[in-house]
Amino acid sequence: MLSHFEKVKNFLHEMDVAITSEDTNNELVVINDAEKGICHMVIDCEAPILILEQVILPIVEENTFLYKRLLQMNRNLVHGAFTLDSDGTKVIFRDTLQLENLDRNELEGSIKALELGLVEFGSELLSFASTS
Repeated sequence: MLSHFEKVKNFLHEMDVAITSEDTNNELVVINDAEKGICHMVIDCEAPILILEQVILPIVEENTFLYKRLLQMNRNLVHGAFTLDSDGTKVIFRDTLQLENLDRNELEGSIKALELGLVEFGSELLSFASTS
């Protein structure tokens, strides 16, 4: 039986997603698909969950309008959310999935949720990057 980590890697290969780096000891991979807006997305097997994170933009100073807009954008995301990193210095996309029952459709849906979010809100997010 495959480990959760191996299963996740197999799903990514089936989806033709490029794994650009891998840390077997920590059970994480970094993926890229520039055409879809996936840039250094970290996928981390932290039993019992799978964590997907990608940095979207830096935050140089407090911006309450940005924070409010992120919450409004999240309402339209199918999976995951735009949120702040633990230091509050970056906007990231983050989603978590249960490893025990994970299937390819669920993983693919989470990755596509970021893609769709960037299609819908990419220009606006870029404007925040240029003003911060």
